[in-house]
Amino acid sequence: MPPSHFLRFSKPLSGRYLSFTEREEIAILRVQEHGICAIARKLGRAPSTISRELRRNAATRCGGLDYRATTAQWHADRSLRRPKAAKLARNEALCRYVQDWLSGAVTAPDGVKIMGPKVTWKARRSGRRQHRQWAMAWSPEQIARRLPFDFSADDSMRISHEAIYQALYVQGRGALRRELTACLRTGRALRMPRARVDGKGKSFVAPEIMISERPAEIADRAVPGHWQGDLILGLGSSAIGTLVERMTRFTILQLPRMAAYGDLARIKNGPALAGHGAAAVRDAITRTITTLPEQIRQSLTRDQGAEMAQHADLRIDTGLQVYFCDPRSPWQRGTNENTNGLLRH
Repeated sequence: MPPSHFLRFSKPLSGRYLSFTEREEIAILRVQEHGICAIARKLGRAPSTISRELRRNAATRCGGLDYRATTAQWHADRSLRRPKAAKLARNEALCRYVQDWLSGAVTAPDGVKIMGPKVTWKARRSGRRQHRQWAMAWSPEQIARRLPFDFSADDSMRISHEAIYQALYVQGRGALRRELTACLRTGRALRMPRARVDGKGKSFVAPEIMISERPAEIADRAVPGHWQGDLILGLGSSAIGTLVERMTRFTILQLPRMAAYGDLARIKNGPALAGHGAAAVRDAITRTITTLPEQIRQSLTRDQGAEMAQHADLRIDTGLQVYFCDPRSPWQRGTNENTNGLLRH
């Protein structure tokens, strides 16, 4: 099969791919014993692009890693052919390993595998939390990082966590069963879109306390004392507050409680006695944070939940400078969101 640049009606590749002219230039500079960084500067490419090109598309028939432009172009054209079978579909052993760890299969002392509860696929966006798989299930990233330890000598037993997610979410990949999405921590059957609509924030959030006004030293994690917080809601209007220090990842859990908690019976559609109201959250944070030295309670970053409506009183009681994330932007509190996921797991 001739290279794509020799085909009469072939469309030119986009600028993100190396062209045949660039590969010829790489071959000439390589013979002249130029280094990878020097070649990258001459071509205006990243050094990692040149290094990956020399490693992936080299001619190996002679027993070495000689680089020839025509051979490299042939390798590149072959790798661009579509459709391409997924790695999990081609490697049965790897697929079986990922399914076992993803489904939370537990091995008893006598060697018998005990599977988690059976969850049927109903084509819904997400199932109820109590109907999802149990907590022995590993996340795709944990599985991807575990493979080099379990199969240190077998390079074929490698996969990225993104490939596992695509095998679950993208129809047509056909490698993993769709019901295994219930094993994920979020339990989502579909990926959440990144596009966010512009909406008006809470009335108690002013522009001067938004996360964009936060000092740069907080984002650098260079100084301790800057916290991220959130509220995890459970059954029966219960709630657990989380506080995570950005530099050390030190985590504090709180149980917000109203004054009448334990004395009054819970009333349907009544007040949240177990404590996700603004007063209960303010008191819980005040009780917890004031027990720490003043040097390590500098700021607190929260989302724009209604439980933070009394943030002005919280600032007076504790001395914390409170900042709020943008609406529907949980990645701005990434450390806290990851901690919440581990706690739910």
